Amino acid sequence: MPELPEVETVRKTLVPLIQGKVIENVQVYWDKIIQTPSVAEFCQALVGEEVVDVKRRGKYLIFELTHYQLISHLRMEGKYGLAKVGEPHTKHLHVVFTFKDGWELRYFDVRKFGRMSLVPKGQAAVYPGILKLGPEPFPETFDLPAFQAALQRSSKEIKPLLLEQKVVTGLGNIYVDEALWESKIHPLTPAKKLTHAEIKKLHQAIMDVLGRAIISGGTTIRSYHNAVGEAGHFQVELAVYGKTGEPCPRCQTAIEKIKVGGRGTHFCPHCQVLKG
Repeated sequence: MPELPEVETVRKTLVPLIQGKVIENVQVYWDKIIQTPSVAEFCQALVGEEVVDVKRRGKYLIFELTHYQLISHLRMEGKYGLAKVGEPHTKHLHVVFTFKDGWELRYFDVRKFGRMSLVPKGQAAVYPGILKLGPEPFPETFDLPAFQAALQRSSKEIKPLLLEQKVVTGLGNIYVDEALWESKIHPLTPAKKLTHAEIKKLHQAIMDVLGRAIISGGTTIRSYHNAVGEAGHFQVELAVYGKTGEPCPRCQTAIEKIKVGGRGTHFCPHCQVLKG
């Protein structure tokens, strides 16, 4: 699933491709991708709308239009690509935004899990999926005292808690594993058992890992590509994710894989000791 670095990379590559373009027509080939309004209303409302900007909140893309905000969640396999009108359609194409200048923004999704919603201008912030999100993982928004207070109130294991998107947004399976390894915290540790020093290290590790991943254009494990078809490069920097049996970069102990909250979880049993 695309996580914050991948979605941010898609956003950055989309902006120069579609900013200023005016929508002439919209075609939807898989109705379930459109959550709200109805497919007919969705297509009709978008005609004549100009793409002003593309923003991001957590793992959501927000297309800023003249009168609306188009909220898009890529889920597992969603992808955007630009093509000339008339170019052959490829498999798994589900939504096409045709612009007046002869270009099309195409949305592909192998699993059809992605979702789009069209809301009035200014309403994206109160969209149910966005409203509950925690702060963005950057120094200007990710407050350490607030993060510590949230962890100390929770008896949940740290990995599932971070995946909820409520104490900080943007983390998925890959980057939680990487941040916990960097801060030497076992993924099953109850959040409220973490010390101030551990929380401070985790706070910094989250920003560090996601920041480096953004610079690298995200992580391509299977199928992720940005809006111009480029793969990410952060996979070459991964310390534990997908490294089962390989030596830990810090201590050379073999990386182990367990299930945490139903998710495959990678960690170093020597560096990340579970507290009793």
